[in-house]
Amino acid sequence: MLTLFHHPVCPHSRFARLVLGELGLDVRLAEERFWERRDDFLMLNPAGTTPVLVEEGRPAVPGAGVIAEYLEETRGDMLGRHRLMPGDAFSHVEVRRLMSWFNDKMFDEVSGPLVRERFYKRHMPAEKGGGSPDTEMIRAARTNIRYHLAYIGWLIGRRDWLAGEQMSYADLAAAAHFSVVDYFGDVPWNEDETAKNWYARMKSRPSFRPLLAETVTGITPSATYVDLDF
Repeated sequence: MLTLFHHPVCPHSRFARLVLGELGLDVRLAEERFWERRDDFLMLNPAGTTPVLVEEGRPAVPGAGVIAEYLEETRGDMLGRHRLMPGDAFSHVEVRRLMSWFNDKMFDEVSGPLVRERFYKRHMPAEKGGGSPDTEMIRAARTNIRYHLAYIGWLIGRRDWLAGEQMSYADLAAAAHFSVVDYFGDVPWNEDETAKNWYARMKSRPSFRPLLAETVTGITPSATYVDLDF
């Protein structure tokens, strides 16, 4: 039995959920308010961050990238020629490079600040960092999204998918982070039609349905969040 400790607006958690969905794996979702720093959760991941994947009888697997690598090694062959780490060693480098781009760089510049300022701080006590959102941080993140959106368009203008000729972990990582920003209505999709069409393909995948069906307390999703023909 697989259990994923996650938070619904955590983009790294969404990445792990998309990977699990693409592999067709049943998983029990356990929502984790990581800022509470529960002792039991810190025993699974001393860093205190989501997501964490737990498979019965095995050590906990913490972190989005580590979870992806673990599932690739243990279940990757389930997808045959459609596996999410396709091709040769060079192709693997490109997939991992782009996973890092979105899970690290985009998270630092866009999705992380937006989630923190627009959601987490509402629910965190003051002593844990909660409080009023920093409007300058939100403004900076909204500016930075344009750079990442243009990069998606540039990549897809040269390839069928972000890392090459088939969908990979790179696409799932990017889509996870864009999905959170899209929930808040902060993606200027009209600025890049190529990137918009790529995201429409991602939203249409069965693995995306659980994400689109969820809402979070206190924040209504953008008008086109669930629209596959937005």
